[in-house]
Amino acid sequence: MHYKRTQIGWLMILVLGVVTLIVVASGASLAVAAILAACLVLFPTLTVEGTERGLDVRFGPGLVRRRISWADIRAARPVRNTWLAGWGIRWIGSGWMYNVSGLDAVELSLASGRTFRIGTDDPRGLHAFIAAHLREVSAE
Repeated sequence: MHYKRTQIGWLMILVLGVVTLIVVASGASLAVAAILAACLVLFPTLTVEGTERGLDVRFGPGLVRRRISWADIRAARPVRNTWLAGWGIRWIGSGWMYNVSGLDAVELSLASGRTFRIGTDDPRGLHAFIAAHLREVSAE
């Protein structure tokens, strides 16, 4: 079984792009412009890939990523984030969240007792993939 989905954060790209242009045009700090440009390169998309080893969740080109083995996942459920949760990498009280757009996510319950939320535009598909894999592993 394999799953791969890339979500593009169009609004985040637009906002970061406009703010970067404003910073550059206003002659403000080049350091600020460089940080904003780096965010545009590192965080425009979120790719979730499920393989026989586990889930790989990565932003943009993959310099920022999280790999979670199947042995570490106890359960998964689709959830809806509040708009306050935001985008990017966030601490949500019980664990971390990676998100580039929208409010839909799949929350993983991990063996450590923490949670990990994956923002997605395909919550049903991602949840179904994870649930099927967990069922398959528990049947063995």
